[in-house]
Amino acid sequence: MRRQDKSSAAAPARDPVLQRYEAQFQALRAQLAELGFFCKGTVLERRMTCGKPTCACGTDPARRHGPYFEWTYKEAAKTVNVRLTPEAVAVYRAGTAEWRRLRRLLTRLESLSRRAISRQARA
Repeated sequence: MRRQDKSSAAAPARDPVLQRYEAQFQALRAQLAELGFFCKGTVLERRMTCGKPTCACGTDPARRHGPYFEWTYKEAAKTVNVRLTPEAVAVYRAGTAEWRRLRRLLTRLESLSRRAISRQARA
């Protein structure tokens, strides 16, 4: 059973501002449906020193080992680091970009909803 869209049912059809809000809201919802797989976090490229006293990586930053790739994110207030293979980097970068896109869309949806609810409450 499909949920009735409460925002359009409660909005008076004569208010052009609410009609504009509804159209914008529907456009943002359509963008949500286009999202791909997502994951929060960041993909980092690191170059490391090995700690061996005779290795050049300890004295010359340009000769550090790597690059090594990590996906880092927060879970339960702790930072989690996951080492990635070079083949997985593009997939995780796409996933984190989709996460940022989702967050932007949700922020815009919430702001638009707040304005529409405020306008409905005044009517």
